[in-house]
Amino acid sequence: MTLDPRRRDIDEWFYPRVRKSQKQATRGPREIPSEARTLTIHDNPSIMSRAASQQPSTPLENRSSYERDDLEEERNGFEIAAAALGQPGSNDGVRFYTGEQTGFTSTLDACSSETTLPRHLLLPSRPREYLAEEDREYLRIKGVFTLPGNDACSELLRCYISHVHPVMPIIEIDQVLDYYHSGRLREYNTLLLWSVFFAAVNFVPQSIYEKEGYKSRKEMKSALYSRAKCMYNNGGEREKIILLQSSLLLGFWHSELDEHMQPWYWTGIAITLCQVLGLHRNPDGSRYNSSVTDRQRMLWRRLWWSCFFRDRWLGLTFGRPFRINIQDCDTPWPLVSDLMYDVEATPEVLYAAFVPSEMPRLARYWVTLVELSKLLGDCIVMNYQIQRPKPSVEDVEALEQRLLQCELPDQYEKGLTRLATFYCCHVHLHYQALLITFYRPFSAEIPHIVPSNNQEDWCLRMRRKTDAAASQTNAILETLAQNKLLGFAGPMTPPLLVPAMQTHLYLCRSADPLSQTFRLNKIDTLMLVMEELQKTYTAASVYRGIFMKAIQQIFPNYRPSALLSTHTASPDRTSTGLPGSDNPEPVAGHVGQDTDQGMETSFNDDFVDALMDQASLFNLWEYWNGV
Repeated sequence: MTLDPRRRDIDEWFYPRVRKSQKQATRGPREIPSEARTLTIHDNPSIMSRAASQQPSTPLENRSSYERDDLEEERNGFEIAAAALGQPGSNDGVRFYTGEQTGFTSTLDACSSETTLPRHLLLPSRPREYLAEEDREYLRIKGVFTLPGNDACSELLRCYISHVHPVMPIIEIDQVLDYYHSGRLREYNTLLLWSVFFAAVNFVPQSIYEKEGYKSRKEMKSALYSRAKCMYNNGGEREKIILLQSSLLLGFWHSELDEHMQPWYWTGIAITLCQVLGLHRNPDGSRYNSSVTDRQRMLWRRLWWSCFFRDRWLGLTFGRPFRINIQDCDTPWPLVSDLMYDVEATPEVLYAAFVPSEMPRLARYWVTLVELSKLLGDCIVMNYQIQRPKPSVEDVEALEQRLLQCELPDQYEKGLTRLATFYCCHVHLHYQALLITFYRPFSAEIPHIVPSNNQEDWCLRMRRKTDAAASQTNAILETLAQNKLLGFAGPMTPPLLVPAMQTHLYLCRSADPLSQTFRLNKIDTLMLVMEELQKTYTAASVYRGIFMKAIQQIFPNYRPSALLSTHTASPDRTSTGLPGSDNPEPVAGHVGQDTDQGMETSFNDDFVDALMDQASLFNLWEYWNGV
């Protein structure tokens, strides 16, 4: 493999010379993996005294490897106990979460004068083990140690901070910018850096990926994902926060090779790491935890609520059960200040070059998205869980009132920049998808205690509210297209169109030809938007293919409208109005069918019912396999 000489090789900076521990060199039949950490009882004086009384007089080095293993494993228990009892061996170390009342450290509660011992502990750190030479060579061959060129790195960081960070604020941007500004980007965590670059490549201009030798943005995205995943699986990363951050970012990957379930897979890993670290619990729940800094508290909240946000919306998209039970969590609700501490710590010169001036406003939008995610979870629990009681009218009206009381940003606020306008609309797209998810089941299902003479009116009102939310989705997307803002759309945008498209298709079953035409035109508008988004996002292509098949079940002669401008169909992001485009072209399209194209209607109620029965679009696949 020949590497581009313009790129910077970070191999020499990444892993120092390989180092084998004495323990590995003299190991008997029981081998320890290369990433395991070598410990001795002498590393922590506070533990050594407690362990010494239980040790035979035989020197440690004279014992068998099995005895040494047992002592070192036992020593780890001493460290956990000492930290829980407030006797840490150092002021620095790794985070450890003991678990709830049933956890193994609850044994110590009975021995402590404190009412409740802290659950978030600081354990002594372990010596770092370096990769073996053959592992490092494998990573080198895969290109992991070769960064993109300077221009590409700069643009990727700028795109990440402007377009990914506002909806996934999971890294501390002042730190990565400091590494970049001081010429030490190669010393930043390699796994996290590739993950950041992968998430940001959706927004880079055409000139960047072409300069790096790629024919398309999708090709560059695939290459960067491959390097990040290779580093994740083979780089020996042990820091759980880094693994968590990387998992969330890799959750933006879609591939037909795994039935497009990678977002679900990677987000599941991130949620597991959150719970392993105890980020779902308030570190100050029982008493103030002095081992946790304020900066760590804010980052932990950002990480946890980012996982929560993804869990709820991916559960809706894929029709999967939630992994997070909100009743198990007491992490404080996120604040705007949680998202601003690293922004405010960024030097002015870097802030001006990389951070959008709208960041405080975007931080408020993100807090609103988390609030909407909480309501989405409540809606799905009420309407879509397999084992659920039938809600009462009071239950439905109470949840509806909470939905209607949401404080959303003003789409028509004076002075909104293009970036702020997009993210304001992005919040409203989430809200309309939430309303559809809530109202749609009640267009056919009737809660308890609705009088029989009022049931038809109940369903009609709910159907109209569903229709209104779907139509509002169309209006928002038309605004984005007409103002050339679709270029700001991220990987979370295509799924937000699906609830509206499902609703329009469901209402196409009306016997009124005029209503059918209106609905079909609305679907066609969203199909045009999907066509624009599929140039960057594989998920949009999948959704468009599914709905093409679904529409043809009702209208066998249906053909989607095409964009009028061939230039608009160019995959170059400058055509959709990203900052820096010189001549942005509008997104134009024809939303109706040709009058001389006969539109025969052929209802397949079973197919449309399969489309509407669940929150997930992907349930259609199961139906197709059975017909």
